[in-house]
Amino acid sequence: MRLKDIAEMAGVSIMTVSKALRNSPEVSCITKARILKLARQCGYVPNSNAQGLRTRKTGMLALVISSSTHPIHAPIEMSIQEHVFALGYALIVTHSLNDPAREDEALLRLAARCVDGLFIAPANRIEEPDVAHSELFRNGTPIVIIGHRSPFCSGLPCVETDDISATYELTRHLIDLGHKQIAFISGMPLAVWSRERMEGYKKALSDHDLLVEDRLIFKGGSTIEEGAAAALQIINENIKPTAVIAANDLLAVGALNTFLDNGIRVPEKLSLAGFGNILLSEFCRVPLTTVELPKHRIGRVATETMQKILNGKSPESIRLKCDLVIRKSTAAPGR
Repeated sequence: MRLKDIAEMAGVSIMTVSKALRNSPEVSCITKARILKLARQCGYVPNSNAQGLRTRKTGMLALVISSSTHPIHAPIEMSIQEHVFALGYALIVTHSLNDPAREDEALLRLAARCVDGLFIAPANRIEEPDVAHSELFRNGTPIVIIGHRSPFCSGLPCVETDDISATYELTRHLIDLGHKQIAFISGMPLAVWSRERMEGYKKALSDHDLLVEDRLIFKGGSTIEEGAAAALQIINENIKPTAVIAANDLLAVGALNTFLDNGIRVPEKLSLAGFGNILLSEFCRVPLTTVELPKHRIGRVATETMQKILNGKSPESIRLKCDLVIRKSTAAPGR
């Protein structure tokens, strides 16, 4: 089906059909509605390549995340998909697997496809950006950073969460319950979110006249297995905190299983909290107290930010508030 065929059926010119399909104000609402109805009935699909040559736009946005199976990134991706679709764009999703080299290659491939804009959840890295990022920055490609910005992309608009305040409130919740010996299982050492959550934990202790003790801070990471290993280290070193905060829910789930398997009842003997409020946190052996990351809102706000850039505006970065979710894994010490 061609524009010419639709024009003949509607009794109008090809130019009128083209303008109607582009929602041009030059075509009356009645004529536009009639042409759109005919196009749908005939199964007309516009040639995006041809449109791109005329408008210098591809109608495609791209999202680069670690993985669609990640319990935090999956709902963010779904939210972006929903809102991008409503704006009339197609979304290309590619995975970095948290590998900087793979992320760089993905960005080069997307740049070659001339996508109209990029959402990026940057992989954790030490080095400065390579040619991929530099080329995108130089070309002025619209970019919105999802989550905390790495130093090399500090000048780009981002949609992040206030993890410092959130972990502060989580730590204060345990202090208010009466806990004074609160251990912390850290996240990935290069990740900004990990550093912010550690900062919130330390600040809450200091503000409530409790010592920040290195012996109560344990290396974690981001997985259930790493949480289990950290919990086992806490047990073997005979530290005996009354509460433990894990830098994310996967760490907390791993720690929870290890504590329970070793006869340490939660929360009767030990309170435990996580961060993220992934689906698993509510349905594990003891439902976890945690911090709600506003995942669907992150996707919506990121899309709104991208829309502003595409409309020629310069939006500010946005830092979203997180909420405390109290469940059965925390209680007063020695309950």
